[in-house]
Amino acid sequence: MKDIHPTYGPVVVRDQTSGDTFLTRSTVVGTRTLPTITWTDGKTYPVLDVEISSSSHPIWTGTARPIERGGRIEKFNQRYGRR
Repeated sequence: MKDIHPTYGPVVVRDQTSGDTFLTRSTVVGTRTLPTITWTDGKTYPVLDVEISSSSHPIWTGTARPIERGGRIEKFNQRYGRR
């Protein structure tokens, strides 16, 4: 029987935007060679650098701007209305 499941193990995720780090589990440890870091528990874990995570994403931090609703005609009617 083939072993088709990827390697699943602990990894430290480091947010490049905010610099925050957190320990989680991922299948990325078995797919490529990653740099390592010594975590607060004294063990060494591979580090996965990401550009954005929950600690820096605008939706999670509450800094998201609302998306405009409506099209060009609605904007025109709101601005100038019927005169």
